[in-house]
Amino acid sequence: MPKYNLIALTNPHDGRDDEFNEWYTNVHLADVLKLPGVTAAQRYRLADVQHRPGPLEWSYMAVYEIEIDDISKTLSALKAASGTAQMPLSPALSPERMVWIYQPITERVERSRAISG
Repeated sequence: MPKYNLIALTNPHDGRDDEFNEWYTNVHLADVLKLPGVTAAQRYRLADVQHRPGPLEWSYMAVYEIEIDDISKTLSALKAASGTAQMPLSPALSPERMVWIYQPITERVERSRAISG
Protein backbone atom coordinates (compact mmCIF):
# COMPACT_ATOMS: atom_id res chain seq x y z
CA MET A 1 0.00 0.00 0.00
CA PRO A 2 1.40 3.44 -0.87
CA LYS A 3 2.69 5.60 1.97
CA TYR A 4 2.60 9.37 2.20
CA ASN A 5 3.50 12.14 4.61
CA LEU A 6 1.24 15.15 4.91
CA ILE A 7 3.33 18.09 6.10
CA ALA A 8 1.43 20.99 7.67
CA LEU A 9 3.28 24.25 8.42
CA THR A 10 1.40 26.62 10.71
CA ASN A 11 1.58 29.58 13.07
CA PRO A 12 -0.62 30.84 15.87
CA HIS A 13 -1.89 34.38 15.99
CA ASP A 14 0.51 36.61 17.92
CA GLY A 15 0.42 35.96 21.65
CA ARG A 16 -1.80 32.86 21.37
CA ASP A 17 0.82 30.08 21.35
CA ASP A 18 -0.52 28.35 24.47
CA GLU A 19 -4.10 28.25 23.16
CA PHE A 20 -2.88 27.13 19.72
CA ASN A 21 -0.72 24.33 21.12
CA GLU A 22 -3.46 23.10 23.49
CA TRP A 23 -5.93 22.85 20.60
CA TYR A 24 -3.48 21.37 18.11
CA THR A 25 -2.09 18.71 20.44
CA ASN A 26 -5.26 17.76 22.32
CA VAL A 27 -7.96 18.24 19.67
CA HIS A 28 -6.69 18.58 16.12
CA LEU A 29 -4.27 15.64 16.02
CA ALA A 30 -7.05 13.27 17.11
CA ASP A 31 -9.42 14.76 14.52
CA VAL A 32 -6.92 14.25 11.69
CA LEU A 33 -6.19 10.68 12.85
CA LYS A 34 -9.85 9.88 12.10
CA LEU A 35 -9.34 10.58 8.37
CA PRO A 36 -9.04 7.63 5.98
CA GLY A 37 -5.51 6.25 5.84
CA VAL A 38 -3.96 8.47 8.52
CA THR A 39 -1.97 6.18 10.81
CA ALA A 40 0.21 8.49 12.93
CA ALA A 41 0.92 12.12 13.70
CA GLN A 42 3.67 14.14 15.34
CA ARG A 43 4.14 17.87 15.97
CA TYR A 44 7.34 19.90 15.85
CA ARG A 45 8.40 23.39 16.90
CA LEU A 46 11.00 25.35 14.95
CA ALA A 47 14.36 24.94 16.71
CA ASP A 48 16.30 27.99 17.88
CA VAL A 49 19.40 26.90 15.92
CA GLN A 50 18.99 26.75 12.15
CA HIS A 51 21.14 25.96 9.11
CA ARG A 52 20.39 29.34 7.56
CA PRO A 53 19.54 32.66 9.19
CA GLY A 54 15.92 33.73 9.64
CA PRO A 55 13.47 35.03 9.85
CA LEU A 56 11.70 31.82 8.92
CA GLU A 57 8.04 31.84 8.03
CA TRP A 58 6.62 28.89 9.97
CA SER A 59 6.98 28.19 13.70
CA TYR A 60 5.24 24.79 13.82
CA MET A 61 5.10 21.66 11.70
CA ALA A 62 2.93 18.57 11.93
CA VAL A 63 3.77 15.38 10.08
CA TYR A 64 0.96 12.93 9.41
CA GLU A 65 1.78 9.44 8.19
CA ILE A 66 -0.73 8.07 5.69
CA GLU A 67 -1.12 4.63 4.15
CA ILE A 68 -3.86 4.44 1.53
CA ASP A 69 -4.30 3.30 -2.07
CA ASP A 70 -5.86 6.61 -3.16
CA ILE A 71 -4.52 9.72 -1.38
CA SER A 72 -7.36 11.77 -2.87
CA LYS A 73 -9.72 10.01 -0.42
CA THR A 74 -7.74 11.40 2.52
CA LEU A 75 -7.53 14.86 1.00
CA SER A 76 -11.25 14.94 0.14
CA ALA A 77 -12.15 13.91 3.67
CA LEU A 78 -9.82 16.57 5.09
CA LYS A 79 -11.33 19.27 2.89
CA ALA A 80 -14.88 18.23 3.82
CA ALA A 81 -14.19 18.08 7.58
CA SER A 82 -11.89 21.08 8.09
CA GLY A 83 -13.63 23.92 9.87
CA THR A 84 -16.78 21.90 10.65
CA ALA A 85 -18.00 20.40 13.93
CA GLN A 86 -16.19 17.23 12.84
CA MET A 87 -12.85 19.09 12.74
CA PRO A 88 -13.13 22.51 14.37
CA LEU A 89 -10.34 25.00 13.80
CA SER A 90 -9.02 27.08 16.67
CA PRO A 91 -9.40 30.87 16.54
CA ALA A 92 -5.73 30.90 17.66
CA LEU A 93 -4.69 29.34 14.31
CA SER A 94 -3.44 31.85 11.76
CA PRO A 95 -5.26 31.37 8.43
CA GLU A 96 -1.95 31.38 6.53
CA ARG A 97 -0.61 27.83 6.38
CA MET A 98 1.03 25.40 3.99
CA VAL A 99 0.08 21.76 3.49
CA TRP A 100 2.04 19.41 1.25
CA ILE A 101 1.88 15.71 0.49
CA TYR A 102 5.13 13.81 0.05
CA GLN A 103 5.60 10.23 -1.07
CA PRO A 104 8.80 8.31 -0.29
CA ILE A 105 11.03 7.47 -3.23
CA THR A 106 13.59 5.38 -1.31
CA GLU A 107 13.57 2.98 1.58
CA ARG A 108 14.40 4.47 4.98
CA VAL A 109 18.16 4.47 5.55
CA GLU A 110 19.46 4.35 9.09
CA ARG A 111 22.93 4.89 10.43
CA SER A 112 24.58 1.62 11.34
CA ARG A 113 25.18 1.12 15.03
CA ALA A 114 28.60 -0.24 14.10
CA ILE A 115 29.66 3.19 12.80
CA SER A 116 31.19 5.28 15.57
CA GLY A 117 31.11 9.04 15.97
